[in-house]
Amino acid sequence: MFTAGFFLALLVGVSLGLVGSGGSILTVPILVYMLGIDPVSATGYSLFVVGITSLSGGIKSFYHQKIEFKAVLFFGIPSVVTVYLTRAFLMPLIPETIFKIRDFYLTKPVFLMLIFAVIMVLASVSMIRPCKDCEKYADDSKPDFNYLMIILMGSLVGVVTGLVGAGGGFLIIPVLVFFAKLPMKSAVGTSLFIIAINSAIGFIGFVASEHSAIDWNLLIKFTLLAVAGIFIGIFLSGKISGEKLKTGFGWFVLVMGLYIITKELIL
Repeated sequence: MFTAGFFLALLVGVSLGLVGSGGSILTVPILVYMLGIDPVSATGYSLFVVGITSLSGGIKSFYHQKIEFKAVLFFGIPSVVTVYLTRAFLMPLIPETIFKIRDFYLTKPVFLMLIFAVIMVLASVSMIRPCKDCEKYADDSKPDFNYLMIILMGSLVGVVTGLVGAGGGFLIIPVLVFFAKLPMKSAVGTSLFIIAINSAIGFIGFVASEHSAIDWNLLIKFTLLAVAGIFIGIFLSGKISGEKLKTGFGWFVLVMGLYIITKELIL
C-alpha cells in the first residue's frame, strides 16, 4: 500500500498537468487511505503537495504566456485572505467530536472527509457534464471580467481550500471561463498559478496551527513524484482530447467520492 501510494503521487501531477485540477481530490485520499496520514494532517500536507506541483506547472504556463494576471489579482487576493483565515482560525474551532447519536460519533476527521467527499461528488458532476460554453472562447478572445463574481468566488474557493486542503481547480477554471471569459488554455494556466498561491498560504496557516510533527521525508518524496507527474500530464495534454479526459476523470472522482462517503459512514 505504501509503495502504491507513492506511485499514485505521479497521478496527482498528471491530473494537474492534463486538466488543471484534481490534485488534492486525489492527494487527500491517497495520504489517508494508503499512507496512513490522519485526515486533518492530510488536508495540510495536500496544500504543500498541490502548491509546489501547481507552481511547477504555472511557471511553464507563464513561459508560454498563458497566465492572466488580472484574474490572479482579483481572484487570488480574496482567496488568499479566506484560505489563511480558515486554516489558521476556523479549523482549530472545529471540535474533535462534532456530535453523537447513540453509538455513532461524528468526529472532526470524519467530518472533514465527508465534506471532502461531497465536494468530490459535486466536482465530478461539473466534469462529467459537457461544457457547452468552453469551446466558444477562442484562444484570441479578450477577457471580459465580471469583477464582483470573481471576487465572491475567490473568497468561496479560499474557504474550501483552507477547510479541506483542496486547491479548488475544479471551481477556479469554470469561474475564469464563465466570469472572466478566458480561453481554456489560459484558464488552466491561471488556475495553476492561483492554486499555488492559495496552497502556500494555506500551508503556512496549517504549520502555524499544527501541533504534531510534520513528516517532511514523506512529504518531499510525494511532492517530487507529483512534480514529475505534472510534466508528464502537460506532455500528454497535447496528445489527448481535453473534453474526453475531463469526462473520464469526472467519473473516477465520482466513484472515489461515493467510496469515501460509504467508508466513513457505513464501513
